Amino acid sequence: MPIKRGNPPGMKNVRATVYNHFVRVDQPKSLIFVSGQVSRDDDGNVVGGASMLEQTRQCLRNIEKSLEAAGASLSDVVWTTVYTTDMREFREIIVAREEFFKTNLPTSTMVEVNHFTQPELKVEIQAIAAI
Repeated sequence: MPIKRGNPPGMKNVRATVYNHFVRVDQPKSLIFVSGQVSRDDDGNVVGGASMLEQTRQCLRNIEKSLEAAGASLSDVVWTTVYTTDMREFREIIVAREEFFKTNLPTSTMVEVNHFTQPELKVEIQAIAAI
C-alpha cells in the first residue's frame, strides 16, 4: 500500500520532527481508528501526576498497545489529534511525540480544551492508522 508523506513545496513546516502537512494513503487494506487515549495504566490509574511529559508518554504507550492489538504500529499512524488542557505546555507534548514518532510522521492537530472527565488529566490523543 503506497503511503506518501510530506509537505507542499514552499510551505514551511515549523515542527518537521513532529508531523507532516499531508499523508496520502492509496488503497489501504485496513484503517484503524484508536479512541482518545488518556494517561491511564492497564488498571485505570492515572499515570504521570502533574507532568504533561509523562502523561503524554502514557497516552502514546496506550495508542501503541492498541495499534499492536489491531495488527499495526506507530509507523502506520497517519493522523493524530491531541487535546490538552494547557497549550503553554505544548513543548512537553512535542518532546514525547518525538520519542515515539521517529519516522513516518503523521499529520496532526492540537486543540486546547477546558478539562477532561478527571481533573488530573492534562492530555488526550486519538489516532488513525492505515495498513
